[in-house]
Amino acid sequence: MQNPTLLEDYLQWYYDSNIWTTTTFMGINCLKSVSDMWNYQEILYCLRPSLVVEGGTANGGSSLYFSFILRSFNPDSKVISIDINHENVAEAVKNEKHIELLNGKFTDKRVISRIKELRMAYQGPIFVILDDDHTKKNVLAEMEILRDILVKGDYLVVEDGIVNGHPVLPGWGEGPLEAIEDYFKRYPHDYSIDTAREHKFGITFAPKGFLIRN
Repeated sequence: MQNPTLLEDYLQWYYDSNIWTTTTFMGINCLKSVSDMWNYQEILYCLRPSLVVEGGTANGGSSLYFSFILRSFNPDSKVISIDINHENVAEAVKNEKHIELLNGKFTDKRVISRIKELRMAYQGPIFVILDDDHTKKNVLAEMEILRDILVKGDYLVVEDGIVNGHPVLPGWGEGPLEAIEDYFKRYPHDYSIDTAREHKFGITFAPKGFLIRN
């Protein structure tokens, strides 16, 4: 049986130690927990999407990771990664033909239009991960946008609900977890929370953030 206090202490240590800032894929920083990364590859293999939409690129390690996994079972697949600045993205990511880097905010009209285009071009379920601006206002706006894009069976991950004292960075202010909770108050039937995935490895950066579209 899992010990909530022990797991919270471990998550606090894991975050504060900055191990997640040095976690790499093919030498490129991912800025994620290894337990979440392992969970993502299991989800992708089960879901078999042809499209991954990533909000927040940073150095591009996770973009490359998603691309490698997708291509292992679907050569005709794409990762679109959205960020306001791609200056720090590794060259290997920029040169990967299965990855499209799109400059801008997830909420920009042209970004939304491009996501919708790719949703039509790449058939089947899609996997979306939100890991960019971690304010409640932004995350809630992104989730609102996805209402018209995601369909039954699609998968959404909302990262970094651990901020604002859940348990890290207590002074952050309302963030992703509060956005999820507010969204469910407005639209209680849009998603099912995949609690089995959330708790599978004990800790996650995405509490209540593993979501399956109903």
